[in-house]
Amino acid sequence: MHSPTPAGARPALTFDIAPPDASLAEALRNKIDRKTKPLGALGRLEALALQLGLVQQTLAPQLNKPHILVCAGDHGAANAGISAYPQEVTWQMVENFLAGGAAINVFARANGIGLVVADAGVNHDFGPRENLVDAKVGLRGTANYLEGPAMSAEQCDLAMLRGAQIVADIHARGCNVVGFGEMGIGNTASASLITHFLAGIPLEDCVGRGTGLDDAGVARKLELLRQAAALYRGDHTPLSVLAQVGGFEIARLAGGMLAAAERKMLLLIDGFIVTSALLVAATLHPATLQYCVFSHRSQERGHRLQLEHLGARPLLDMDLRLGEGTGAALAWPLVRAACTFLNEMASFESAGVSEHLAPSPPESGERVGERG
Repeated sequence: MHSPTPAGARPALTFDIAPPDASLAEALRNKIDRKTKPLGALGRLEALALQLGLVQQTLAPQLNKPHILVCAGDHGAANAGISAYPQEVTWQMVENFLAGGAAINVFARANGIGLVVADAGVNHDFGPRENLVDAKVGLRGTANYLEGPAMSAEQCDLAMLRGAQIVADIHARGCNVVGFGEMGIGNTASASLITHFLAGIPLEDCVGRGTGLDDAGVARKLELLRQAAALYRGDHTPLSVLAQVGGFEIARLAGGMLAAAERKMLLLIDGFIVTSALLVAATLHPATLQYCVFSHRSQERGHRLQLEHLGARPLLDMDLRLGEGTGAALAWPLVRAACTFLNEMASFESAGVSEHLAPSPPESGERVGERG
């Protein structure tokens, strides 16, 4: 059974997403506290282990067949001065993904993560490719939101549903952890507008350098995005905003996130653009956030404000701003370590180690990847 359609959603996009049952939390905390270490000595890994147990509703969670989904799409506004790179870089980078030469390929291979690349609407014909999911909605990119809506409501729905289907297919192959990445020249601009509308953050605080704009380029980008924001006359419900200023790759990511949370998978959230997709998903279904691990804090200026808005504290802060899901791939070893210590580290009883009887430290209430 699907839950009732939330405000701003449409019937075709209903998902049954409930928060994890918290009744197991006390037993999980007890298991964590009985490990051969001082209370709280593993810091945020303990909060992450607790989250894993709650997401999977077990004292012995398992991380199976992790994948990263990279969605690529082109933007009609890309050639208007909002990016330092020309639009054709999108399809050229997808070819790089398919050839195995991009950063996300390298990091995914190094960490044993499967990689799925989806053509969400790239202005290029790749032809049938074994390692590419053709998820176009009949278009080679969105319309120019400086002149009107980036996509229709029907195109937006179809893009999200196709993203949901990709994740459903990955899950059916035994995967219970999915990270999200993107590629699309101009998509930091879309992410800035989505963040402005859905998080209520001033536009000037959302706009950054993207692929490397200089100060004059950032000023030009901000002025163009102010024009786009002024053009929008719709409401600030997530699907309306997404259709007006989003990208097909962002829509697929949002749909994929909802499908993953519905299946009680663990979601690895990358940087600024991926978090803008999460803003759409979490505004529709707030419980989605409890399945999310925020992998890193991007150098893109608006990402810090997105994380603050969501009450999230990321695992890494390494001045990354590449996208592609690279932050999710780099954070994966920490997620795996949290699961491994919960399952394999000895307890005081099993190791025959005496406990130090000291008062428990005060609980902060913090959980990695959840709202604070």
